[in-house]
Amino acid sequence: MIIGVPREVKDHESRVGLVPHGVSALVEAGHEVLVQTRAGALSSIPDEEYTSAGARIVPTAADVWNAADIVVKVKEPQPAEFGYFRPSLTLFTYLHLAPLPELTQALMASGVASIAYETIQLPDGSLPLLTPMSEVAGRMSVQIGAQYLEAPNGGRGVLLGGVPGVAPANVVILGGGIVGLNGSKMAFGLGAHVTIIDRNLDRLRQLDDIFNSNVTTLASNTWTIHEAVKLADLVIGGVLIPGASAPRLIRRDWLKDMRAGSVLVDVAIDQGGCFETSRATTHTDPIYFVDDVLHYCVSNMPAAVPHTSTLALTNATFPYVLSLAKKGLVQACIDSPAIYEGVNTYQGRITYAAVAESQGLEHSELKTLL
Repeated sequence: MIIGVPREVKDHESRVGLVPHGVSALVEAGHEVLVQTRAGALSSIPDEEYTSAGARIVPTAADVWNAADIVVKVKEPQPAEFGYFRPSLTLFTYLHLAPLPELTQALMASGVASIAYETIQLPDGSLPLLTPMSEVAGRMSVQIGAQYLEAPNGGRGVLLGGVPGVAPANVVILGGGIVGLNGSKMAFGLGAHVTIIDRNLDRLRQLDDIFNSNVTTLASNTWTIHEAVKLADLVIGGVLIPGASAPRLIRRDWLKDMRAGSVLVDVAIDQGGCFETSRATTHTDPIYFVDDVLHYCVSNMPAAVPHTSTLALTNATFPYVLSLAKKGLVQACIDSPAIYEGVNTYQGRITYAAVAESQGLEHSELKTLL
């Protein structure tokens, strides 16, 4: 097969879908790899490393998209890329379709077989291709929150860890999953007072054990969240319903009860965001204010640390790329329940129920189409 790796075009998206050691393994297995020139440059991977691994460097995105059987990306295709879609193409990337009806319609109209990293799911319910970027985003959310709490950046001028004689910042983390755990590690390590809110009591018990009862854990409900954010300096939204729109946990009218200059970081923005006032922002224009509360809602946060993020992501994605190249989509789905769960569109139909439900569209069982 021909595997194509285009350069990412989303605002400040610096990651790349395949690294040289992955190219080498694919070439050794008898496949051809096309990489658009400078696709890995911002992840500190020059074209020469891809060439040495056996890839063919091509000058334009069209050269990649039009020749490839499988296109491997990082972020969801942008409107400028929709014209490359065709029925014989398999697309493997993050999609986050629930809040993106335009992209969903383009995938359906073209007949592309699209596989979303974020819905690849193992039998134990874990999401192996979402985990590495959730780890990065969870840790970054605290760094970013600390930065924007500084007065010159619009925050209320609070040092996250405080100093002797001055209380630390209050950090509230919504969701005790991968984002929540990693955000808590960073915030706790910096000396902040950390509160984790989740609806899963067993998960809260685990987190209490992990932190030796040094963080506050609260069962999630409307009253608890409202009371917690009133006193928060930094709120991190890290909730997830796989493939579906994120629940809106902080209401618009609650912002008037929050401290001026407090910061909201919405890591769930890829799935529509978990604050009613959330709207996707970019690395070029990352923040905005509502009722004097600073919002950071960048939808590709890990792109700010592309070298780390690319390596972490491709460590997880490559075995699936190799399986798709070796077996083709149909056989890969038959052999791997995880890949089967990852398919979002196929032959013009939505095959992932949560996406269909989020957009009010018809859902088709993949097994009836294969």
